[in-house]
Amino acid sequence: MQPDQQALPTIRRIAAKEVTLFFASPIAYLFLATFAAVTLFIFFWGESFFARNIADVRPMFEWMPVLLIFLASTLTMRLWSEERRTGTLEYVLTQPVPLWHFVVGKFAGCLLLLLIALIITLPLPITVSIIGDLDWGPVWAGYLATFLLGAAYLSIGLFVSARSDNQIVSLITATALSGFFYLLGSNTITDFFGNDAGEWLRLLGTGSRFDSITRGVIDLRDLYYYVSIIAVFLTLNTFMLERERWASQKRNPQHKLWGTVTVLLLINALGANFWLGQINALRLDTTAGKQYSISSATQNYLNQLQEPLLIRGYFSSKTHPLLAPLVPQLRDLLKEYEVAGHGNVKVEFVDPATNPEEEKEANEQYGIQPVPFQVADRYQSAIVSSYFNVLVQYGNEHEVLGFRDLIEVSARSEADLDVQLRNPEHDITSAIKKVMHSYQAGGNLFDTVKDPIKFTAYISADSTLPKELQDFRKVVTQSVTDMAKKSNGRLIIDFVNPDANGGAVGQQIAEQYGFKPMTTNLLSNDRFYFYLTLAQGDQVVQIPLGDMKKEGFQRDLESGIKRFASGFTKTVALVTPSGGANPYNPYGGVSGPQFNQLQQFLGSDLKVEKEDLSDGSVSGQADILFLAAPKELDKTQLFAVDQFLMQGGTVILATSPYEADFGNRSMTLQKHKSGLEDWLKHNGLSIDDQVVLDSQNSAFPIPVTRNVSGFQLQEIRMMDYPYFIDIRPDGMNSDNPIVSDLPQVTMNWASPITISKDNQGDRKITELLHSSSGSWLSSSTDILPKVTAQGVSGFSPQGNTGSHLLGVISNGRFESYFAGQDSPLLTKTDDAQNKKDGDKTDTKDKQPTITSVIDHSPKSARIILFSSNDFLRDQVIQLADSANRTKYLNTLQLAANTVDWSVEDAGLLSIRSRSHFNRTLPPMEHNNQLFWEYLNYALAALALVVIAVIQRQRKKSRERRYLHLLAQ
Repeated sequence: MQPDQQALPTIRRIAAKEVTLFFASPIAYLFLATFAAVTLFIFFWGESFFARNIADVRPMFEWMPVLLIFLASTLTMRLWSEERRTGTLEYVLTQPVPLWHFVVGKFAGCLLLLLIALIITLPLPITVSIIGDLDWGPVWAGYLATFLLGAAYLSIGLFVSARSDNQIVSLITATALSGFFYLLGSNTITDFFGNDAGEWLRLLGTGSRFDSITRGVIDLRDLYYYVSIIAVFLTLNTFMLERERWASQKRNPQHKLWGTVTVLLLINALGANFWLGQINALRLDTTAGKQYSISSATQNYLNQLQEPLLIRGYFSSKTHPLLAPLVPQLRDLLKEYEVAGHGNVKVEFVDPATNPEEEKEANEQYGIQPVPFQVADRYQSAIVSSYFNVLVQYGNEHEVLGFRDLIEVSARSEADLDVQLRNPEHDITSAIKKVMHSYQAGGNLFDTVKDPIKFTAYISADSTLPKELQDFRKVVTQSVTDMAKKSNGRLIIDFVNPDANGGAVGQQIAEQYGFKPMTTNLLSNDRFYFYLTLAQGDQVVQIPLGDMKKEGFQRDLESGIKRFASGFTKTVALVTPSGGANPYNPYGGVSGPQFNQLQQFLGSDLKVEKEDLSDGSVSGQADILFLAAPKELDKTQLFAVDQFLMQGGTVILATSPYEADFGNRSMTLQKHKSGLEDWLKHNGLSIDDQVVLDSQNSAFPIPVTRNVSGFQLQEIRMMDYPYFIDIRPDGMNSDNPIVSDLPQVTMNWASPITISKDNQGDRKITELLHSSSGSWLSSSTDILPKVTAQGVSGFSPQGNTGSHLLGVISNGRFESYFAGQDSPLLTKTDDAQNKKDGDKTDTKDKQPTITSVIDHSPKSARIILFSSNDFLRDQVIQLADSANRTKYLNTLQLAANTVDWSVEDAGLLSIRSRSHFNRTLPPMEHNNQLFWEYLNYALAALALVVIAVIQRQRKKSRERRYLHLLAQ
């Protein structure tokens, strides 16, 4: 055989020998059992898996760098030390086989043992995937990182074992050296240095590299780092053994060559790490949705850049220990933006503390101020003012993201916080979109309009118009003419008299758009037309009359044109009930629901304006009308909603017949009248006067009553609550992007939606959300569970159980609720009657009410209905935050997805879907939790039994072969 052909069989025999010796002792099984037990104990008990309520296995991997130190040191402590102690090392050194065969053979045997230990832990992620929505990408990346890190520690342990004849000394030394590499990049060491020095240390630390891979990002730089450590210590191991082989020989050129080659190999292995550190592109994102990669949607926004974009990171060298590890992640991501920008994106990093001019500019020009953080250790505490900001500047527009905008904090316990970047790509891309839109809004309105827009004014002859409309017509004519001059031919103007040619045009627009003649009051016989529209293809937008002033019309005209253009921020008209609630005190003194968090969440990407419907109209700037828990809308307000829909708008509703009332440490369910009941029924949708309860529900802090010695006491407990319906992917429409990427949504005190088949016409119905098949209905308003001597009384299913519709989209042509009626904005004004009644009010300067009823909508109109008043309330979201020990965003995410889909902003919707959602576990009882825990222990024990049986059978087989040879 050739030398290279001899290597593999030799290595295989040596590895098999080491594995056989390992399993020949019962200590091996005790050792593997201890490793599995410690891993499972840390996961289920130390990290409180079920209390965290998140379907991931990162807590297991977070402890692996520490556990592997002891595992690798124990596996390797005897491999060379025992050879040296028993004298067999001299036999190895005198063999004609290259020593690297023995080194690699022992290393391969240790790798096989490490692999067996990791396989024993596989039932744990399998269990999590069964009971929750587990992202397997980071799991496989975590196992790869664990295997590489363990291999690096094994190479260190082999090198140390070759230098000593005492197993205990080898164990302690290998543990110390491996621990040094682990601590090198940890916060324990980096906190003593600045941000730049700390980043270099994190590049050298085995633990920090490990964290990068377990996120789900496999980077070539991290993989090579571990391979380089393995190569370095295996080379040193071989070189040290070779030196012992030379001990009885004189120095010769070959020995010098060995030393030179070894040094060069070590220098190249280490130096390549610094060279690869400059390469960002060679990485694989294994997470679901590619959370850590630049998406095609972001690339699309960057391709729209017409001017250079500046992204500048302000990071202090000394910051809070929990924020420091996030700085390299943000740096890497921002560099990805620079690469994706193809020269249009400039990325800079500044430490304001070391550059007074940059700090002055940040403070004065961008309003960036340092944030004081309290840093404490066991000996002292101090306040450190540091920067953690990202500036996005485009032209003369800029947006600043602070640490509160970029991170999410989850509390494992009162003293243990987990701080991670929330979804940095969405946050940064959203800021880029904002500054682009703001910059473009200051330029030519038609720069991003691709196809011509036709402005059509359906206006009657001046002789039939009131004096106010005659004057307003002049305003309209002048304004659209000026706008057309700036449009470079993209705005086409057409004035049409619907009364001409026997009223043929009037009949046409009545059939096509539902436009009917207008009037000023019910007693007047004057009828006229004054409708203003913008059209592009099949899309038609009506421009409201507004206050009939030049400034107001120009504002509404520009808003209408922006609907056909790209690069402008959309406007959401938000209608919420009035109230003086404190959202941070859900059980005390609440006088009404608040939706501040909803407004803030939508406002991160959109322009959100509070809308007042009392004037019977919706603002002309509104692209979407969002009604959250509307209450007792009168006929005028209902008319505003109806006519917005008739104009082809989208109306989003969160409403139901019930509303939760948070009193002083109590909670009740009250009837709620929205004023939309008949209107929804007219449009083919109705909400049943019942509440859905579901056996698949979320646990929340609920005030419960307990009877103690005749006294009624109330306390806050975490418990399963059927009124909080836990909707999982099997209850969501996987074909609709609004909910397709949501892992879970909780609907609070929701009611079932019924679709009337007789009143749908040609509208398309898309069902979004359903409760589980184990849900039932109730009309009871008693929603507080009671505590008895036997424990908490549960809610048992009553009546029929089955799935219920909780969210729906109705899209198409709608008939107005007010069709065939006079506009409710008109009043029966009679001057003679007013004078008879003694009303001396001068009405000469009073602007008349000019209105009509649009009978039907175009096919672009949409109603999106969620049958809960409370799932977006501040108080309920606060409860969810406290229950999950982190910011609960899924319901707000549902609302934002709905708006993005409605305004057809697929870019941000696709990026937001890559967010780190709460992959919450389904509710389960304590007994079920124990079952899954014990099942994992049982599977680990079964794996050890299987290994023992296999080893015993192999031993018997060898003995039989040996006896057979003796018999021959």
